[in-house]
Amino acid sequence: MAESMVQYGRRRGSSPMVSSDGDCHGTKPLLDLRQVTVLPREEYLKIKESLNHQSNHKKRIEEAAKQREAMHQQSKEVVKLWSNTIVGQRQKKIEAKKIREELEEEQRKARDLEEARYQEQLRKEAIARAKAQLYYQTQQVKGFHSALLLTEVLKEREAQLELKRRIESSSKDRDREVLDKIKSREDEALEREKQKAVQKKLNTQAVAEDLRTQMRNVELARAREKLENVKEGEEIQRLRQLHLREQSATRQRQEERKKSTMQAHLEHISNRDVVRGIDERKRALEEEQRELFLATKKKMGVLRKEKEAELFREAQILKDMIRNKLTATQQEKTDHEDECIARAIAEQEAREALRRNADEERKAAMQKSISEHRETLRLEQEQKEMIARQKALEVQQAKEETARIFLEKQQQKAQKAKEEGRFLQDHYVQQMAAKQVRHKQKKTEQRESLVKNTELIVAEGQQFQQYASQVIREAAVGQRNLLPLHKAAREGLGGGLGPVFGGAQPSYLVQDDSGVEMPRYVCGTTQNVKELNETTDMEGARKRLGFTW
Repeated sequence: MAESMVQYGRRRGSSPMVSSDGDCHGTKPLLDLRQVTVLPREEYLKIKESLNHQSNHKKRIEEAAKQREAMHQQSKEVVKLWSNTIVGQRQKKIEAKKIREELEEEQRKARDLEEARYQEQLRKEAIARAKAQLYYQTQQVKGFHSALLLTEVLKEREAQLELKRRIESSSKDRDREVLDKIKSREDEALEREKQKAVQKKLNTQAVAEDLRTQMRNVELARAREKLENVKEGEEIQRLRQLHLREQSATRQRQEERKKSTMQAHLEHISNRDVVRGIDERKRALEEEQRELFLATKKKMGVLRKEKEAELFREAQILKDMIRNKLTATQQEKTDHEDECIARAIAEQEAREALRRNADEERKAAMQKSISEHRETLRLEQEQKEMIARQKALEVQQAKEETARIFLEKQQQKAQKAKEEGRFLQDHYVQQMAAKQVRHKQKKTEQRESLVKNTELIVAEGQQFQQYASQVIREAAVGQRNLLPLHKAAREGLGGGLGPVFGGAQPSYLVQDDSGVEMPRYVCGTTQNVKELNETTDMEGARKRLGFTW
């Protein structure tokens, strides 16, 4: 069947006209529809399927794999919700563990929060105790506590004096009622002592009975212990006999082992003597061989010397023969050399003449070369001078350019220095302004700190006065001596005798070399004098002085 082919359009560059003979320029004949085979659809699809069998098979495999994977995922999604499978149980355990861990984490957080609150409360209490301890450690509070202790001591002393006075008064003014009371109390005390003695006796008898019972128990325990000790001693004696027998058997085995070792040692010594004899014989044989070798070597040395003497004589004879032959040869050579010398002298004279001619020619050529060289040097010198002048001019121009560049750089440096100076001046001005601001801020902070310190001192003084007032009131209720407390509870920090100044009570020294502290003269008289000399109530002052108008 002829090959069918369908052409779509024509190739680029081909003629649109087709020749009638059909084979010009490689063109194919027209298609004959009667020779075209038409296939049914089923056969066409079968052929197409056979051609695409591999790709279709691969596609079917991929589709089957995708379907299996989809079914597997669907099964996993379905099984995931089942509780009677291993995966479901594992998932339930994981979820339960997760819930349990979350609950434990919440409990831990709650415990941590509670612990933090507890620790914070402990810190607050510790800070409060520390503040109280520091407050009690201040000099003013310590002085006040010392004064309080002094009041307690004075109160105790007064109580002791009162007791002593009462005892003395009762010893002087005894009455019968007191004596009767004392006697009745003594009788009651004696009766109580008798009852105590009877009870003590009964207790002693009970204790003695208990002790006797304990002693009997101890005796029985000792008897049992003694019997056990006897049994233990017998067992120890039996074990000791067994141990002695084992030691005897061990010693006997050791003796037998020693005997066998000694016998082996003796056998070793006898074998060693035999070996030593063999070694001695071997060394004697080696010594004989060595002496024989030395004698042979000595004999060979004598023979070698005789051979050398004979060779020397033969060499001497050969030398004499050679010397005689050389003498004859030397004579012949001398005659030949005289002839050679004469020829050489003639040749030398000829060469000398040639050399003189060559020297004259060379001198002439040298003179010419020298003249040419001088001319060349002159031209080179002129060229060098011209180049030097050119270089000097270039150097001068370079110097001028360098000077100009240097001047520009100096001007730039001056401008830069001027700008830097202006910048530094501005920077210094800013620094001075910042310094003044910091100084003012520091002064403000110092004033604020001084005000806060003064307020703190005043607050501490008020707190101390409240504490001192409360203690003084309680001491007054207890009928203590309040003079040390009032003295210790004066206003101001410090233990000076001067007036309160700035929340403190300083000390003032006399103006001499002694440097002692000035006393404090504060009493009712001085207060009255102060009221007379310094008064703010002018109306009251006029009335006190008698001016009634």
